[in-house]
Amino acid sequence: MILATMSGNKGAIWILTALLLLASKKTRKIGVIMSLALIISFAAGEGILKHIIQRPRPYDVFPGVQLLVAKSTAYSFPSGHTTTSFAAFYVLSRYLRTYSCLFGLLACIISFSRLYLFMHYPTDILAGIVLGLSLGKVAIWIYENKLKKLMHLNPDHE
Repeated sequence: MILATMSGNKGAIWILTALLLLASKKTRKIGVIMSLALIISFAAGEGILKHIIQRPRPYDVFPGVQLLVAKSTAYSFPSGHTTTSFAAFYVLSRYLRTYSCLFGLLACIISFSRLYLFMHYPTDILAGIVLGLSLGKVAIWIYENKLKKLMHLNPDHE
């Protein structure tokens, strides 16, 4: 569970995946959309919602629990690991259907690790899933309806 959480820290596994997709002309579109999804989900969850809601972490409410990972300085709601994982999963499952189960399993394991390690409440995870899936869909919409037109001005893209 510690390894699963670490792979989701700062969206590391998803950022690495996006970079790999961006490196190939064949998958660049997916990499652009995934990068957009990660940026939007991070901004919405970590940048806006956590500061508005300011929900304390479970270990702050139940201080007697011995943690297996370091405490976070961010608020609890929504889970950032879960939000970025499910935003990435949504995009990847849309375009790389063959690996959809693998990406979904990884997103679920990362999300569950946050509960297991006492970093989040179940509702933090649920909100992260809903937010991530929604923002993954928004990223695809933005690309298809806005960015795609801009990128076609430069034929070297996509």
